[in-house]
Amino acid sequence: MIPRYARPEMVAVWSPETKFRIWYEIEAHACDAQAKLGVIPQENADAVWKAKDVEFDVARIDEIEAVTKHDVIAFLTHLAEHVGSEEARFVHQGMTSSDVLDTCLNVQLLRAADILLADMDKVLAALKKRAFEHKDTLRVGRSHGIHAEPTTMGLTFARFYAEMDRNKARLQQAREEIATGAISGAVGTFANIDPAVEEHVCEQLGLSPEPISTQVIPRDRHAMFFATLGVIASSIENIAVEIRHMQRTEVLEGAEFFSMGQKGSSAMPHKKNPVLTENLTGLARLVRMTVIPAMENVALWHERDISHSSVERGIGPDATVTLDFALNRLAGVVDKMLIFPENMLANMNKFPGLVMSQRVLLALTQAGVSREDAYAMVQRNALKVWEERVDFQEQLLADADVVAALGEDGIKEKFDMGYHTKHVDTIFARVFKD
Repeated sequence: MIPRYARPEMVAVWSPETKFRIWYEIEAHACDAQAKLGVIPQENADAVWKAKDVEFDVARIDEIEAVTKHDVIAFLTHLAEHVGSEEARFVHQGMTSSDVLDTCLNVQLLRAADILLADMDKVLAALKKRAFEHKDTLRVGRSHGIHAEPTTMGLTFARFYAEMDRNKARLQQAREEIATGAISGAVGTFANIDPAVEEHVCEQLGLSPEPISTQVIPRDRHAMFFATLGVIASSIENIAVEIRHMQRTEVLEGAEFFSMGQKGSSAMPHKKNPVLTENLTGLARLVRMTVIPAMENVALWHERDISHSSVERGIGPDATVTLDFALNRLAGVVDKMLIFPENMLANMNKFPGLVMSQRVLLALTQAGVSREDAYAMVQRNALKVWEERVDFQEQLLADADVVAALGEDGIKEKFDMGYHTKHVDTIFARVFKD
C-alpha cells in the first residue's frame, strides 16, 4: 500500500527484512531438529546460528536472484556467505521452497492478525464509550431513509459495538485457522524429512503442524482469513456510511471532528465534509477486493502450482496494511465524533408526533377496532401531517372515530417518548456483558 494509508508496525510485518529473518529462523530451527535426529552433524546446526544477529542484505539477495531466478535459493546462497559454504551444506536438508514460503507467510499473517485484533480493541473501546455516553440520547430511527420510530444514539453505537465484537471473534478464529506450518518436503509426504522436524519448527514459531499438506499448506485456510478481513471491512463501511448520513446538512445529527486550521474545500470556505468516513468507505473496497483472489487460490493443480503465489505477495500486505489503517482511523473518528442531540430532536419533530403512529394503531386494535379500520384511521391523519406539517396528536384529537375508541387522555398517553426507550437497559445488558 501507499504510505498515505499505511502504519509502520504493520508495514514492518511485510518488509523484506522481516521475511528473510523468518526464513532464516525456519531453516535454523529445522537444522536443530535434524541434528537432534542425527541426520546432520550438531556442529553444522550450531554454525547456522552464527547468523542470528545478521541483518540480511536485501540488495545482495536480489543480485543473486537476478542470476538464479529463484528467491529461496538466492537467500540460501546469501546465508552460506555468512555461515560458510561447508558449515551451511545441510541447510534446507529434505525441504522444499514452499516449506519456507508457506510457513513464513502464515507467521506474517499471524503477526498481522495480532495487530488487527489490538486495533479492533481500540474501535470497541471507542464505540462502548460513546454508547454509554448517549445511551438515552433520543434520535429518530429510519428505515428506507424515512423516519420510522424513536431510538437512541446509544443504541446505534451499541449496535456497531456488537457487530465489531462478532468480527473480533471471527478474526480470532481466522487467526487460529491460519496458524499452521508445513515442513513436509516436495509433495508433503515427509519422504526426505522426518515429521519431527516440522513439529519442532512449528513449536518454535508459535504454529501448529499442518495435519496434511501437499507441496503447500491448503489455501482454504487463507481464503477464510481474507474473507474475514473482508467482512470486517464491510462493517467499517457500515459505520462510516451511517456517520456520513448523519453529517449531511439536512440531517446534521453528528459529524466528524473538524480540527483547527482544517479546510473542507478549495473553492467553498464554508464546507465541512465527512472526508475521513468517505475515505473509510473507499478503503473497505480495497480490502474486499482481495477476497475473491484468495478464494480463487484454493483450486491449485494436483499437489501444487504457483498461480496463488503472485496473488498472495500482493494481497497479504495490501489487505492487512489497509485494514490496520482503516481500523485505527475509525477508532479516532468514533472517539472524537461530534453529536448534536438538539438536531436529533428537531429532526424527529419535523413531522410532529408522526413517529407514534404504530403505538396509536396498536392501541386502537386493543380497544376493539379491526386492524384494517384502525390502520385507515391512523393513516388518514398521518397523511395530513406529511402533506400539511400539522401536529399528529392534534389531528387525532380532532378525529371523532379515534377519540371514541381511545378517549382524549388515551390519545395523549400514546405520545410518551419513554415508551420507546424502556428496554434500552435490557439491550445494553445483552451487548455489554463485561
